[in-house]
Amino acid sequence: MQAQIAKPIPQILRVSNFVQEFSLPLILGAVLGLVAANVNQHWYEWLIEFNPFGGHASVFGHEMTLHFMVNGMFMCLFFGIATKEITESTLPGGVLNPLRRAINPLAGTLGGVFGPVGMYFALTWIIYGGTDDFSAVANGWAIPTATDIALAWLVARVVFGPLHPAVNFLLLLAVADDAIGLVIIAVFYPDPHHPVEPIWLLFVVGGMAVTYIIRRFRVRWWPVYILAGGALSWVGLAKAGVEPALALAPIVPFMPYGGHSEEPHAEDAHDHGAEAAPHPHAIEHTGHGVLEQFEHQLKPFVDYGLLVFAFANAGVAFSSIGWVTMMVLASLIVGKAIGVTLFSWVASLMGFPLPTGMGVRHLVVTGVIAGLGLTVALFVAGKAFPGDSPFQEPGKMGAVLSIGAALVAYILGKVLHVRQEGLRSRLVLPWRRG
Repeated sequence: MQAQIAKPIPQILRVSNFVQEFSLPLILGAVLGLVAANVNQHWYEWLIEFNPFGGHASVFGHEMTLHFMVNGMFMCLFFGIATKEITESTLPGGVLNPLRRAINPLAGTLGGVFGPVGMYFALTWIIYGGTDDFSAVANGWAIPTATDIALAWLVARVVFGPLHPAVNFLLLLAVADDAIGLVIIAVFYPDPHHPVEPIWLLFVVGGMAVTYIIRRFRVRWWPVYILAGGALSWVGLAKAGVEPALALAPIVPFMPYGGHSEEPHAEDAHDHGAEAAPHPHAIEHTGHGVLEQFEHQLKPFVDYGLLVFAFANAGVAFSSIGWVTMMVLASLIVGKAIGVTLFSWVASLMGFPLPTGMGVRHLVVTGVIAGLGLTVALFVAGKAFPGDSPFQEPGKMGAVLSIGAALVAYILGKVLHVRQEGLRSRLVLPWRRG
């Protein structure tokens, strides 16, 4: 009897891993949101603005609607996991350690920010220059800076082949891109309904201090860090008028990453060369560290929860497609491709070479794939254009349609013959995917 019960479990796990690996909840949520908004816009808006606690129940001035609970609370976990990946990449053995190994991808990251921003501003000036809408539209400049890590990684594996160095190059670029995105959201998009009150940021500092103290006591259970330090950080950001979804970004780096000790082994701090793989003991987070447990236990919930996020943010009527939609889309796909290619190429000329097996044609395709900005781009669009802005829905539609970058990259990859089976990557990432 037990064997009969246990037999389906591996199959269920395989299906679950497949669903997560291919970001199906996120894609399904976006599709459902689009369908709902185009079938009955009034019902859709009522649903996402529904307050399950009744009336105008709120927390620190934020009404507890479905939309706020998803964007301001659930997304804390999403950005927390993103911060965890950024943190691990800086540890001994990570792709940002030693720094020289990551110079070229980081140059590409800068290009992936300046390229689309420059194109967005240029298009804004061409289309809206001299009009009353210029400043309002220009405020959406950060939307095309985003890259969806999970989707970009998936598409890169299909286009280049799973072992091609461009896959890890793009993944490093996407992680660094998200780090820049966190800063952009915090600095340039404060809550328009709550004036910035920097004094409350002391709560964030207090949360970081509490997290460090708990770490010194060698607490190995990650919820303690999130409930103590994370809660203080969330309150501080919410009261300060800064996006509370970023609450875990300053907390996660203070969580312990070692399985049995707080620091990596001393012998692992040596530079093994720009192209060397990490030392097998360089990082002790192989499933036992607090950071690793934090991601491992929360990632399934976050991956499936992105269905609700996409539903609550991607519900845009097709009738809203306009110039801003085209601007966001062009900046994401064309702007990123130009920026990534140009900056990484210049970095290679300056003595910071691309990974073995990559050339300019791979950079072009990599830049196009980096234009997949679905998740974070949707989030930024909601911040860049207030709820009553006529440009919010067109901006969000541009973020949704950026999924078309996958098709463009696939076709371009075929034309440029970038897929090379059996070519093994030499940029080794310190965390496991999927």
